[in-house]
Formats: sequence, structure tokens, C-alpha cells
Amino acid sequence: MLFGNEQQKQSYLPRLAKGEWLAAYALTEPEAGSDAGSMRTSAVKTGESYVLNGSKHFITNGGLAQVTVVFARTDPKAGTKGISAFLVEKDLPGFSVGKVEHKMGIRGSQTTELVFTDCEVPADTLLGREGEGFKIAMATLDRTRPCVAAQALGIAQGALEYALEYVKTRTQFGKPIAEQQGIQFMVAEMATELEAARLLVYRAAMLIDRSQTEPDLRFSKESAMAKMYASEVAVRVVDRALQLLGGYGYMTEYPLERMYRDVRITPIYEGTNQIQRLVIAREALR
Repeated sequence: MLFGNEQQKQSYLPRLAKGEWLAAYALTEPEAGSDAGSMRTSAVKTGESYVLNGSKHFITNGGLAQVTVVFARTDPKAGTKGISAFLVEKDLPGFSVGKVEHKMGIRGSQTTELVFTDCEVPADTLLGREGEGFKIAMATLDRTRPCVAAQALGIAQGALEYALEYVKTRTQFGKPIAEQQGIQFMVAEMATELEAARLLVYRAAMLIDRSQTEPDLRFSKESAMAKMYASEVAVRVVDRALQLLGGYGYMTEYPLERMYRDVRITPIYEGTNQIQRLVIAREALR
């Protein structure tokens, strides 16, 4: 949507919007996680095509997506300005799925390794211009980090609601534990932190919407703040919600243990929260 030409948009967006196709975003490599600029996957131009070689790591929808945006180095000497982005379709020769990851949480989402071995892609699958790949990757992350923040927010909201129902019905010392002051203090902190996170997420989303008509609007800082704060709040809220259920919270027959496993990814992916802090500090110091 941001960098595709009209032909690329017409080719892919209708099928993606209808749910006929899935997409994937292949940036991370075994040696290029937070340091995405050190990627080794290469794309060498040969006539009317590029030949891709290398591998990608921890790719959501890997092996399921019909089209993947793959970032590769077209100029090995140009640093981050030597990275380009390509629209790579699933069944191309030389494009294969490697290891399927066995994860602690978000097990309903497939995460894999992608391998490129002399994979030839047409030159017209280049997204944007050659050398714009890192810019494309960062612009995309600015818009997807609030989505991870919203994911964290939803898990935490669900955990809080479940815990509130539990503490109103669980009786100890002759009364519902919701009437114990210590429990009430935990609930107050969880609800307040969650509401603060929600406002950060909504503000980032609002700015992203505004940027469609205000192209010079910057929101990297707000996006990073939403992702960092909402994910860390969510981990705390789910942890406390599980504590409110006591031993039951640890059992698989209750939903808290799954929420606990699922929420833990949110401070890690779409840029670790350490990277978010660097983004926030850089923007604050501009």
C-alpha cells in the first residue's frame, strides 16, 4: 500500500483484502534481528530478473503466505542503502520453507524459516526503487508496531475481565476475595495501567490515520511508545491476573496460562522493547 506501484497494488491488494491470499514480511535473519541492516540475503540483478540467495528467520505466515515481501542486499557495499524489497510469490523455483518453529505461545500462528537458493524473481517485483528496502522496512514497522500493541492490549483486557469475574466469586476467609483490600489494590493498578496503554495505542493509530492525508506527519515516537508501554503493561497485567486465580491460574483448563504464554512475545517481536527505547530517545532528542 505504501510503496507498491499501481500494477502491484492491483495484482495483490484485492486478493489480500478478500482473504483469498495471505502475505508475509521477511526481514529477520539468524544474524540480523535488531540489527536488520546486517542482513546477508542477496539479490543480484541478471537481465530482467534478480536472483535471491540466503535465508530468513522467524517469519510469521511462512509457508502459508502466497506472497512475501523479502528484503535482500542488492549492493553489498552500501550499508542500509544497499537493501531492496521484493514481492516473492510462494511457488517460485528456489523458494522453500525450512524449519517450522515450535513456540511457547502464539501457537495458532505459523512461524518458519524461509530459504532462497538461486531463486529468480522478475525485475518488476521490486517494491519501490532499488536501495529503498530499509526505508520501506522501517516505514512499515512504524505502522505495524501499534498492531502488536493492540494485540497486547486485547490479551491483557481479556485477562483482567476473566480475573475480575473470578475474584467476585472466589470465597476465602468468609467473603469474596474481591472484598480484600490487597486484591482491590492489584485490580486498581491493573485497570489504570491498561487504560493508559489503551490511550497510547489509540493515539498512535490516530496519527497513522492522519498521515494518509498529512504525508509529512511523523509518528515513529508515538508508535514505539505504544508498542513498548502496552506490551510491558500487558505482561504485568496478565501476570497479576494469573496470580489472582492462584493455583487455578496455572492450570491449562483456565485461559490465563495461555494468555501468559501468548503475551510474552509482544515485548520481543516487531522490534524488541530495547529498540523501541532507542527510537523514542532518538525522536525525543531531535
